[in-house]
Amino acid sequence: MADSNPTRVSVHQALGGGTVADVLLWREWCSGVVMLTSSTMVWYLFERAGYNFLSFMANVLSLLVAILFFWAKSASLLNRSLPPLPNLEISENTVVIITDVLHQWINHTLSIAHNIAIARDLKFFLKVAVSLWLVSYIGSLFEFLTLVYIGVILSLSVPVVYDKYQHFIDEKLCVTRRFIQTQYRKIDEVVLRKLPLPSNDLLMVEETLFIFYQKLSNSVLY
Repeated sequence: MADSNPTRVSVHQALGGGTVADVLLWREWCSGVVMLTSSTMVWYLFERAGYNFLSFMANVLSLLVAILFFWAKSASLLNRSLPPLPNLEISENTVVIITDVLHQWINHTLSIAHNIAIARDLKFFLKVAVSLWLVSYIGSLFEFLTLVYIGVILSLSVPVVYDKYQHFIDEKLCVTRRFIQTQYRKIDEVVLRKLPLPSNDLLMVEETLFIFYQKLSNSVLY
């Protein structure tokens, strides 16, 4: 199959080619089963059974502490080994990495606010507004844990299906991409060019929508 289709993309390499790719493609099926089972249990406990997250975590930690305490007590009485606990501390290198990541995210968020409030970048404002509206709309459809659970299910199913039926799916996605580009041209001709906006603002709006549709069509294709 791979030899007959020279344009075939290696899904395993696209996912990084490591352990994560093996899990998502079910090449390490034990890890995939554990991930699917644990996520299903968490979703059922908190979304269907009605468990409170803080209460559940407190009960689990209390049970764990009690088990370790009685294990240590019985070990001293029966002359057996203590519980095999690792070194419970966070390394300085880990703290530095987390701090750097938070620093980058905070600066990126502040730069977004600056571009909207100070620079008055209309194109950037429209991008942020559309993105936040999409997040708000999707969030109104599902609870947070349900949304995360759906993401886990999709990550464990979509790569496998695409890897198996890549040629057929690519054909359908190409049709979808052409449809999206056609709809953009219609919106540009019927709506955008008739808006009573200054030429600069109109060009910004057209460019923003063009980039949005281009990214959407590229994401659909790839």
